[in-house]
Amino acid sequence: MNTKYIFVTGGVVSGLGKGITAASVGRLLKNRGYKVAIQKFDPYLNVDPGTMNPYEHGEVFVTDDGAETDLDLGHYERFIDENLTKNSSVTMGKIYSNVIDKERRGDYLGKTVQVIPHVTNEIKEKIYSFEDKEIDIVITEIGGTIGDIEGISIIEAIRQVGLEKNPEDVLYIHVTLLPYINGSNEIKSKPTQHSVKELQSLGIKPNILVCRTELEIPENIREKIALFCNVRKTSVIQNLTADNLYAVPLLLEKEGLGREVCNHLRLDNYVPDNSEWQEMIDNIKNIKAEDKVKIAIVGKYVKLEDAYISVIESIHHASYKNNVTPEIELIDCETITENTVKEKLKDVDGIIVPGGFGNRGIEGKIETIKFARENKIPFLGICLGMQMAVVEFARNILGLKDANSAEFSESTNNPVIHIMEEQKNINKKGGTMRLGSYPCIIKKESLAYKVYNKEKIDERHRHRFEFNNDYKKKIEEAGMICSGTSPDGKLVEIVELKNHPYFIAGQFHPELKSRPNRPAPLFVELVRFAKEHKHKNN
Repeated sequence: MNTKYIFVTGGVVSGLGKGITAASVGRLLKNRGYKVAIQKFDPYLNVDPGTMNPYEHGEVFVTDDGAETDLDLGHYERFIDENLTKNSSVTMGKIYSNVIDKERRGDYLGKTVQVIPHVTNEIKEKIYSFEDKEIDIVITEIGGTIGDIEGISIIEAIRQVGLEKNPEDVLYIHVTLLPYINGSNEIKSKPTQHSVKELQSLGIKPNILVCRTELEIPENIREKIALFCNVRKTSVIQNLTADNLYAVPLLLEKEGLGREVCNHLRLDNYVPDNSEWQEMIDNIKNIKAEDKVKIAIVGKYVKLEDAYISVIESIHHASYKNNVTPEIELIDCETITENTVKEKLKDVDGIIVPGGFGNRGIEGKIETIKFARENKIPFLGICLGMQMAVVEFARNILGLKDANSAEFSESTNNPVIHIMEEQKNINKKGGTMRLGSYPCIIKKESLAYKVYNKEKIDERHRHRFEFNNDYKKKIEEAGMICSGTSPDGKLVEIVELKNHPYFIAGQFHPELKSRPNRPAPLFVELVRFAKEHKHKNN
């Protein structure tokens, strides 16, 4: 079978769920036995989101091979349950950088370098990079909204793909908005018509329209959209807001999206096996509303949920496994002090201190960790959260009152977290980062071993600073165990407390590998102990 290509574009406004649509299509095709890959093209000129503020762009999702990517890749991985790579995240910054590098090397043989064909060829090269890799179908989401000036070259490139490949091998899905106007009590199709007209003016005729709506689409509106947008009525797919994110593939299946994709691409595996996914959704629906646990995420980017989207989703995955409904409270660590911590965290059943960069809110995180330690509240520290757990322990148990991370204090006499010697001379921003998947060896008889039930694990990292081994002996003697290390023993990966029901922290980001059908073990156990904590206190 030839490699098939699906392109997902969006119109009218951003935030309609192009990423969830692309991920859902991937799940529906995987349920039909096809090998799928998903990639995202972002029109911005940053080379990757790694240096962007989380308030600008949400979380940075990291792949196994160490690419700093858009958060949509997290949705892709969670839905299709496949580990993606750097090939799945492409920005126009990366494209232009490659083109300029080639021009400087003389690869273009002195020709005038232009958007067409040089930039568009570079884009197509990324699209075609999945060929000959046992991939049946490549799904490509185009970031931004149709009409954005920075995305036009991407649209032109995918138009050319439609000419270069067989018609039955390329499919264009356009995600658009059907707003409901209260005054006239009707759904309006005009924004969708204008968006499709804009796309057609750029040379692309969409084959399927996925219409985001809060209400059922009446038959007459569906017919009108089909007529004015030049698509079949069966290709106008309703996308109602779902109660649960993971129900979206099944809702779109019911609407006929899988059928329409198969028809257009002439796919033989017409009948899906959605039973496993359906069973998962049924189990979620059967969780009793009164079975709840309250989990606090104490961080500094709490005004934007997308900044912690993988952590939030991991709590949901773990809650499904434990048959509870999570109440997730995002708490600004800058509001937590010695005087406010008790009030802020008085009724939580579990606490997560997530990753981050910079010293803002650090003291609030340390107060939070102290509160979790002293009050035996189930606690999970992630990356910076692990480092601050070490700092808190050094200050309040070892009595090293100035203990700190060298990231935040160069003058401290006790840098329990520091940058490793071999990294000190690398000045390029990001050059010192430990990015991607690294192995960790877990001590038997430890809490970490009970959580993972194996000796060797692989987790994804995104950080510069490490546990300072000069303090390891003192810290372990006082009751904080370094239960996971790199295979050579030089890097501490997991710390945990002896006399605590569940106090564990990892230098890595376990949330990045959590899936709704395969939740991250550290989160599963956090929620399990949070459930026990709630029952004890009731």
